[in-house]
Amino acid sequence: MSAGREGVPAPVTLTPIARIWTDFDGKFGIPRQSGLVRELRGEIVFEPEYRNPDALRGIEGYSHLWLIWLFDANRPQRRWQPTVRPPRLGGNASVGVFATRSPYRPNPIGLSCVRLEGVERRADCGAVLLVSGADLLDGTPILDIKPYLPYADAHPDAAGGFTDGTPRRTLEVSIPEELLARIPKEKRAALRGVLAQDPRPAYQDDPARRYGMTFAGWDVRFTVAGGTLTVCEVVPAPKEETR
Repeated sequence: MSAGREGVPAPVTLTPIARIWTDFDGKFGIPRQSGLVRELRGEIVFEPEYRNPDALRGIEGYSHLWLIWLFDANRPQRRWQPTVRPPRLGGNASVGVFATRSPYRPNPIGLSCVRLEGVERRADCGAVLLVSGADLLDGTPILDIKPYLPYADAHPDAAGGFTDGTPRRTLEVSIPEELLARIPKEKRAALRGVLAQDPRPAYQDDPARRYGMTFAGWDVRFTVAGGTLTVCEVVPAPKEETR
């Protein structure tokens, strides 16, 4: 058996084809996987050189899309490591980086499956893909888009590795009406869905600690006690925290 080709691989250049615009101005609070919060909305705007309408011919026949994207803002400023500590395991157990979807990878590439809600054609930027369920930071570069194929991509009998043995729970979310009223009506369900996923690191469980996340231009602050997350403040997010 061949030991493989020798020599140093040539560098590979990847060019973003689009950017996705979402309500996540900061990394904290973004769902840990795509599709967990269906109410989340995003818009994919193509770069000028990729706005040829022929490139999207037939895309509206698909319900879901794969997004291949770049960890541009979430890229750890350190060399990659062979093991990571997944939040799902409480940050206490190490597993191989290639057995996780951690951003701490040799190449800063992410993969997400989103629902295609529609294609909107705009005079200033061409065709825009309207998607839901995205787990991406506002302004994230998109490297490629591929259709989700149910006959090939869906595997009901697939094993989920360490995630099969770690229960995924959601929180009850309590938001006082006067605070909820500050969030645009069309974004309230998405905010509830994000908070229900429990944005905290899995190893933190201090009911007295106040957490904060930016969402849709607002700084949402909350506490968690038992299985209930309580929003205690909603204020405009500082400009320097937004992209």
